[in-house]
Amino acid sequence: MKFLFILNDPPYGTERVYNGLRLANDLLSKQEVNGAIELDVFLMGDSASAAKAGQATPNGYYNVERMLTTLLRKGGTIRVCATCLDARGLTQQELLDGAQRSTLDELTALTAAADKVLVF
Repeated sequence: MKFLFILNDPPYGTERVYNGLRLANDLLSKQEVNGAIELDVFLMGDSASAAKAGQATPNGYYNVERMLTTLLRKGGTIRVCATCLDARGLTQQELLDGAQRSTLDELTALTAAADKVLVF
């Protein structure tokens, strides 16, 4: 089954990105039960900054960079809206390893190919 998660909110300040990534990582963890899963995360709007490398959060607080790294390690993909990155002054070199600049055309193709689309 193919899942597409579209995240919009900033990585901190609300818990939408956090909760979306919790669900995405849990789905990937349960592949043996649920069968093979393909999972894409598309970061757009303020969530584009979630893929920035080098996040330092206080002890005991969730860290979105670590959550994204876990998702990549489990076989998920992370795409980040190029327009949204540019608007925030972020470059590909500032993103965590494995996160890819992407476009609206790619998001359209991912949406058309997905069995389920979840928006946070």
